[in-house]
Amino acid sequence: MIRLSTLRTILATLAALLLVASGAAGAAPAQTARQKFDPATVERLDTAITDTVKRAGIPGVIVGLWMPGRGTYVRTFGVSDETTGTPMKTGLHMRIGSVTKTFTVTGLLQLVDRGKVGLDDPIAEYVDGVPEGDRITLRRLAGMRSGLFNYSDDPGFQTSLESDPQRTFTPRELLGYAFAHPLNFPPGTRFQYSNTNLILLGLVIEKVTGQPVGAYLEQHVYEPLGLARTSFPTSNAIPDPHAQGYTNATPTGATAVATHWNPSWAWSAGAMISDLEDLRTWAPALASGKPLLTPETQRQRLAFAPTGFADIGYGLGIFRDHGWVGHNGELPGYETLAVHLPSEDATLVVLINSDVDYRGDAYSTLIGKAVTEVVTPGNVFTLPAAAQSPSEPPTPSR
Repeated sequence: MIRLSTLRTILATLAALLLVASGAAGAAPAQTARQKFDPATVERLDTAITDTVKRAGIPGVIVGLWMPGRGTYVRTFGVSDETTGTPMKTGLHMRIGSVTKTFTVTGLLQLVDRGKVGLDDPIAEYVDGVPEGDRITLRRLAGMRSGLFNYSDDPGFQTSLESDPQRTFTPRELLGYAFAHPLNFPPGTRFQYSNTNLILLGLVIEKVTGQPVGAYLEQHVYEPLGLARTSFPTSNAIPDPHAQGYTNATPTGATAVATHWNPSWAWSAGAMISDLEDLRTWAPALASGKPLLTPETQRQRLAFAPTGFADIGYGLGIFRDHGWVGHNGELPGYETLAVHLPSEDATLVVLINSDVDYRGDAYSTLIGKAVTEVVTPGNVFTLPAAAQSPSEPPTPSR
């Protein structure tokens, strides 16, 4: 005889399996999980994202939206591997590109709280050979107001990376590409996104702590938040399970698989790996500073300066876009968005296995806009590509 409790467990399991199977069928979402928004909102989100994926030709997408009091929406669309046709699913590791900057700057700000560094210290105190290093402060580096040339815009760097994506770059080599150019403007006079700034901050962390930057972040940032699937790679490896990443950052602009391209060229500006659940935890912690930073240091972090784009500001390693606070990320094969809307206590995470972009717009922005137009029409995420220097080298097709 089957006990009633056992029968209930069997029926619940069958129902869950049918729910996942129904979400995986057809050209709509590949997977459904924890669907708690009202049916009308879910339908609008499904339609908006599916239309965007089809229009832009995005291989695969993971979307997570958490809005206390309104609902949770976790869906996957498309495929994680175009060769096998394997559906995209949650739980996959992805390279997160410039979302790395939020971790690096958080690590730096912890050192500020510990009295090890000061935000208004000149970079010359920590790293030799920086042009105008006595005038460029750690605050200006973290706020993208140093004026230093973005090394990933250097033609020589682009040629080196495109000719050998497996090459290992050292931080000093990356800085060499940047320092071969004059400053774009006097330090502190305006905003301009530059990966060079975050390479320098990574070196500051290493000098002050005596640890590799990845090890420091693991101990002081990942572990306190329980981010067990977040890592700072020191090779081209990516943990299993992961999605294959697709890029057109090639000499001819042809699409290539970039899953195992060496991310050393992005280092503390963009090399990290994470997943949906860890970024779900990270985005609100980043926006609030809790439990990693003191309120005063977090206040300074969130002193958003104008970027030249309407309703978009940049603080210390963090964007504010129409109320959403966080960062996007892009490097060959992957795009990411991890943002929080404090007014709604809403968190949005988007993970995409391509960086090919669509008509000059980042895939992550397209998906972010599609989602926020539905759920927060008064706060629509619209980050333009022009707000950032590319976090990967431009190619003939861009």
